[in-house]
Amino acid sequence: MKKMNATSGTTTKMLLSFAPLVILFVAVSASSQGQGQISPHGMVTPLASANLVFDGEPACLKVARENGDPDKGASTFLLEAPSGCVVPAHYHTAEEQLMVVRGDVLTGMDGMAEATLGPGGFAMMPSKAMHWFTCKSKDTCLMFVTFDRKYDIVWDKPQK
Repeated sequence: MKKMNATSGTTTKMLLSFAPLVILFVAVSASSQGQGQISPHGMVTPLASANLVFDGEPACLKVARENGDPDKGASTFLLEAPSGCVVPAHYHTAEEQLMVVRGDVLTGMDGMAEATLGPGGFAMMPSKAMHWFTCKSKDTCLMFVTFDRKYDIVWDKPQK
């Protein structure tokens, strides 16, 4: 009997040690599905199929929504900016991550020196951090941006 209790106690301890991981996994899965972020079939979009369109301000920037619903939660966008395109100072409530695919992008953020990011360059702008960027290449710049929650934008100065 004692041997069986010891084995059963060890098994119980082992199962209980996995419980927090299972709870965390279920919570993350439920949270992501609640925001409509996970497609049960996955998603693949060749660059040639990206639907880049002009979508407001600044007028020089083309945008394609790649994933997510920016009105409800996290989202990912492909941005295309011609040489000289300036995205003036602004911030978002969401954290933004920028990854440069093509071109040279001059980016700045309050409290940091401006930097030029080439292909593979990365920047993370925390929630409500004022930031800006300009395509400095002779050719078009291509970037991915992700937002960790519902999208909004607040311009430093009203756009004309």
